[in-house]
Amino acid sequence: MTTTMLAERLDTRARKVRLEEIPIPEPGPGEVLVKVAYCGICQSDLSLIQGHLPASRDVVTQGHEASGVIVRTGPGVIGWAEGDRVIPSAGRPCGRCRACRRGAFTDCYDLQLMAFAYDGAWAEYHVAQALGLTRVPDNVDMAQAALLADAVSTPFAAVVRTAQVHAGNAVGIWGVGGVGTHLVQLARLAGGVPIIAVDLNDAALERARRLGADHTFRADDPDLGAKITEATGGRMIDVAFDAVGLPQTVRQCIAYLDTNGRAVSVGLSEQDIDAGPFLDFNLHRKQLRGHLGYKSQDIGMLAELLSYGRLDLSGSISQVVALADVEEGIAALAEKRGNPIRILVQP
Repeated sequence: MTTTMLAERLDTRARKVRLEEIPIPEPGPGEVLVKVAYCGICQSDLSLIQGHLPASRDVVTQGHEASGVIVRTGPGVIGWAEGDRVIPSAGRPCGRCRACRRGAFTDCYDLQLMAFAYDGAWAEYHVAQALGLTRVPDNVDMAQAALLADAVSTPFAAVVRTAQVHAGNAVGIWGVGGVGTHLVQLARLAGGVPIIAVDLNDAALERARRLGADHTFRADDPDLGAKITEATGGRMIDVAFDAVGLPQTVRQCIAYLDTNGRAVSVGLSEQDIDAGPFLDFNLHRKQLRGHLGYKSQDIGMLAELLSYGRLDLSGSISQVVALADVEEGIAALAEKRGNPIRILVQP
């Protein structure tokens, strides 16, 4: 192994991306060195570049949705060996807060986010904590495996944990881009019926129908309410997801809920939430829940679903770019060329 590697480096002060040759990091106690196979380009990566998310470091390597192979283990690592195919967790618990002190590491109050608080995996190698690794089954494609650490695990946790979707729930999904498309697939897997996709992009709606949506409607359709009423047989929506993060989308989610229905906000923005009139919200006992992230075990469940053929993410890989072309991949996502679900970097 050489002593240096190629890595993308973001100067968060100047908002400039550059490729650099930097030393290959050494794994410390409880850590492993992973040779990166693939790493996704996420909207939050763009938000950090554009200054919409606060920076934790002046310079950082981005990329938090990775898969790879362990090439070196640090002191004290047990249960892992060189050659193991893994998915690193996209966060590290602080080890000091009240949740960490009682062993609830996934509920850490000061979680350190990969590619924000510490270097990510738009690089040839990445140092990861052994504690948060997930093993990739031998029959699972490593490109699809990379999607699990956020792009799929966050909507998975939104469906099964925050929203608690179960068989027979009428599910509405506002915004069927990267996150919303996976919400469609996972809500179908959880037994949601019917599944209704709402967006302003006709191509995205057609893709959502191919991947499991039973009905697709435009958000600006003046007859949207009547169409949802007809699609649900008049009972309206049990669980609605806002994958956009705008006042108008969460407002529509709540407006079309059934009594005791749950709206889950997954999309992020700096704008204020609009839940509509108190009279409607309280009279029908509607609920609005915020969602962020996932638990480490969710990645393992998803890897098993891929292994057994219950989930197919091959259609989620819109493009693969070399690490040297990472800026092209960033631009393609920012400009939404071809309505990408996920663009992957392959070092």
